Amino acid sequence: MPMTDPVARAAAALATDPRSAAQAARVLVQRQPGDPRPRLILASALRRLGQVPEALPLLIDLARAFPRAARTRYELGLCLDAVGQRGEGLNQLEQAVAFEPGLVDAWQALADMAFADGDEPRLMRAQAALARLAAGNPQVGKAAELVVLGRHAEAEPILRQYLQGSPRDAEAARLLAACYVVQRAFDHAETLLCHALAIDPGFVRARFDLAHALFARQQAEPALAELAPLLAADPANPAYRNLKAGCLALIGDDAGAAAIHGALASEFPHNARIAINHGHALRTTGARDQAIAEYRRALGLHPGAGEAWWGLANLKVGALTQEDEAQMRASLATRLGDEDRLHIEYALGRRAEDAGDIGNAFAHYQAGATLARRRQNGAVPDYGAELDRTRDVFTPAFLGERADWGDPDPAPIFVLGLPRSGSTLVEQILASHGDVEGTMELPFVPALAGQVEKAGGLAALDRVSRDEVARWGAEYLERTRVHRRLGRPRFIDKMPNNFRHIGLIRLALPNARIIDVRRNPMASCFSCFKQLFAEGQEFSYDLNDLAAYYRHYLATIRHFHEVAPGAVHTLIYEDLVEDTEGQVRGLLDYLDLPFDPATLRFFENDRAVRTVSSEQVRQPIYRSGLDHWRAFEAHLAPLAQGLGDALESWRG
Repeated sequence: MPMTDPVARAAAALATDPRSAAQAARVLVQRQPGDPRPRLILASALRRLGQVPEALPLLIDLARAFPRAARTRYELGLCLDAVGQRGEGLNQLEQAVAFEPGLVDAWQALADMAFADGDEPRLMRAQAALARLAAGNPQVGKAAELVVLGRHAEAEPILRQYLQGSPRDAEAARLLAACYVVQRAFDHAETLLCHALAIDPGFVRARFDLAHALFARQQAEPALAELAPLLAADPANPAYRNLKAGCLALIGDDAGAAAIHGALASEFPHNARIAINHGHALRTTGARDQAIAEYRRALGLHPGAGEAWWGLANLKVGALTQEDEAQMRASLATRLGDEDRLHIEYALGRRAEDAGDIGNAFAHYQAGATLARRRQNGAVPDYGAELDRTRDVFTPAFLGERADWGDPDPAPIFVLGLPRSGSTLVEQILASHGDVEGTMELPFVPALAGQVEKAGGLAALDRVSRDEVARWGAEYLERTRVHRRLGRPRFIDKMPNNFRHIGLIRLALPNARIIDVRRNPMASCFSCFKQLFAEGQEFSYDLNDLAAYYRHYLATIRHFHEVAPGAVHTLIYEDLVEDTEGQVRGLLDYLDLPFDPATLRFFENDRAVRTVSSEQVRQPIYRSGLDHWRAFEAHLAPLAQGLGDALESWRG
């Protein structure tokens, strides 16, 4: 039915044809001088046409005449922001949502401005309101608000109960998936998100959440495939671009990731979170000075940004000053969230350690570790039971009968052990060889272990066919292909925790080489304890857990030395430091590679390094850090006690 009200027709034209809306509104202003609607339509049309100075007087007059008109306040807020009065513009938008809490446009404008400013509290409040308003049901709306505020544990039971009666509510399914992602229950999350997209294939937020869930489990290529149509429709969207940058970094396109982060940092110069991401990207590519500048720019925007402080500390180049220490302590005295607080505790620990204040350093590391343990999901694994299963299944007979199963490709080189034991150094040395490419800590072997666990665990391996094992190996090689950007014949997978899956590696990739990088347990464990990892490594935040994990690692490696002699090459980090050339030659012999002098000048390799040792492996080997843990020995009695006889027998 054609629209008969001329005011309604003019309003409807705003979105698609603001010029004609302005023309119609001017006529209506003359005809109906007492009606405020044509003046508001005219002002809105002028704003959309870029004629803000002409729109402002109209809106100021309307706001005076109708002080509680939410739509007028919304338009006035946008116009004030457009002429550089961001603060007053925000005030007008806040009044708009106070007068009309359901005004979605005003909440969205608040969210956009808060994002640009890096104003996290305002952004979260606006996003929570938008989530609540977008839901078609009050229960779902409440749950949506809780999810945005990070209160997933409260939202989950609401959503579960609601979906039992309304299983085809796509938004409720998406929100429950978000709860599962926080728990790292990715299979459940992906099932729900695919269900939401089956109900509504055009559900943009569900597709973005699916891409994010895939990225969170380090499946970059499928995530990029889900992102592609979203970026095609909205190429300027900062959330889409940020996620794309993360995916590119996962597949080794560090230049592409850094370019996106750099562009976002230019477009949103007041957003501390974006500056931090840019700093991380610059650090990975070796641009240390630029990374420091970005971290400091972030701190100028948000002095309590814990991740920026830790970014500086984690460079391990003495980037923090006495003034920085005072500023961090002042931030701790304010109402910081746990994430900022734990990052600052670790940064203060590093600052105190660099200054030689050992007692203070350990106290800060301990405080940070306590906070880090709070955010952990799940119980500590039963390492004794895991070792028993490994010993029961991977016997000489079992491995011997299947010695020629799997994919025979000799390309993979697995570098494993405990984190902070020298594995990044070994990777950097090998990646300097002309026949070897360094990639990153690849997630594909742990993913295979997860599949095996779901199918019955290690105990069910005796029922797995030769063809299935060959498929595992072929699938691993296919998934790693995207990371092999240089096309060299051999490549490194440096996931340290793969020592727990040596048996699966031997089955699926029998000709792969496995290098165990081992370090003195006190040095290795303490280095883990004082390191805040981006994710995982839950064992590293408690000295007793660290001791148990090291003993488990040692026993696992020894088992495979016994049942499959020669399958694992153990390299002692301390020996590598003392006799670098001899150890490197022995390592290359194990890999059936000729000696390459470039491996001894590994610090000249300009490849991207993504681990916490990135700056250390860009300098020659130094032995000063070998016994650094001894300065903290008085604080490490629980670790020494937990390690027990491993303190003496760790080399064997």
